[in-house]
Amino acid sequence: MGVGMIEVQLRRGLVFAALAAAAVLAGCATPEPEPAPAPPPPPPPPPAVNLNAGVAEAASIYVTFMREVGTIQAGFTSAESIQAAIRKGAAYEPAQLSRGMIAYGSILALQSPEFVQGVRTYAVDPAIRQQIVARIVADPAYAATLPGADAAAGLIIDTIGRDSAAMMVIAEAVEGDAYTIQERNDPRRRWATTHIADRATRLEGAKALSAVQMLPSADESARLFAAANSGTGLSLAPAQAGPPYTPAVVRSLALAALAALGAGGEDARANTEALTVDQNSEFCLNMSKLMLFQCLAASRPSYEDMFCVGRHVARDLATCTAQNITPVPLEIPATAVAGGAPEPAPVQSPVAAEAAAVSASATATLNSGR
Repeated sequence: MGVGMIEVQLRRGLVFAALAAAAVLAGCATPEPEPAPAPPPPPPPPPAVNLNAGVAEAASIYVTFMREVGTIQAGFTSAESIQAAIRKGAAYEPAQLSRGMIAYGSILALQSPEFVQGVRTYAVDPAIRQQIVARIVADPAYAATLPGADAAAGLIIDTIGRDSAAMMVIAEAVEGDAYTIQERNDPRRRWATTHIADRATRLEGAKALSAVQMLPSADESARLFAAANSGTGLSLAPAQAGPPYTPAVVRSLALAALAALGAGGEDARANTEALTVDQNSEFCLNMSKLMLFQCLAASRPSYEDMFCVGRHVARDLATCTAQNITPVPLEIPATAVAGGAPEPAPVQSPVAAEAAAVSASATATLNSGR
């Protein structure tokens, strides 16, 4: 074998050896790790606070009426000014005003960050959120046990309590003026003691105004809707109130809790509208209207109409709003409807009952002071 052939074979051997060595080294190398799986997507954020426009519209009816009736003042200067006050004070439908007050209470509750944030801790997990929503719908009182309920209830009770107090101030002033105007040194006495010419028409007018459906204020509805869904805009001072709560306050808290859970929107109107209905609240306002009609039916001179305004517009509004926010024992027999036989009635609070009992002899009391 020649030298050249030997060199060729040696080179082939070296190549094979290098390839074998590379194969061995490749087999001993650490394999590249496979990429880790992508993390699961984060859970969706909880739904935003959502209260439908219908609640804001109902609340605007209460707010605008109370603002309007709050302009009634003592010191009437003519018989017509008294009639204007009667028309102003009679221009509410009791069920609408009651529902509006509860709707307004829910918007007040949504101004409490403690309540909204406390309720929203249950909105993170969709399953828990649905459970809480279902519990509130089934039992509105459950909302009063949620975190921050005392802060929300405090805002409701404080704000609506101010409305009640304002009405009581007007009542005291107007009722007092009904006596003052009869004094001989009061220059208004001449027209105030003159009998009203068309008493029947003025009574029927008050009854007609009481049956007219109240329309929401577009501007006030927009303001309250924005405040409900943003939690700001009403400039309320913090307040707290612990249980027990009245049914009206409980229903306001329940409405607000549904909104905080994102379950008070347009698709939830059946639930939100049902929560604004409270029979005790509506009963008190209905009784007030019956007493107003009875008072006007018995009244003859203008100063007696003044007394009707003070007692059965301002004072009864004060007592009914106070009843809605102040827990009281519920035990009163049914009250007879003016001019008819006693009818079964919802359980009535002592506040409404006292107003009804006093009002039954309101005109007689006033006449005795002549």
